[in-house]
Amino acid sequence: MAPPPVLKGRNYVLFIGGLVGLIGLACYPIIIDPLLNPEKYKKLQQQNRAGVKQEDVQPGNMRVWSDPFKPRTDRPT
Repeated sequence: MAPPPVLKGRNYVLFIGGLVGLIGLACYPIIIDPLLNPEKYKKLQQQNRAGVKQEDVQPGNMRVWSDPFKPRTDRPT
């Protein structure tokens, strides 16, 4: 039984480069495109969330998310 081939030199560089390229290609639509084109995804969210009242779908009577750096308006100070 022959030992498995070992990648050396140019073949090793091509293999590793192809592997990194495939990972980059797979990450593009998930990570890079939303960062470069946020308007497209904001528009999709507005269309998908149209008609949904967030207070009605919030689980466990929890408050709807708010900006943590703004003072709360739902309770007296």
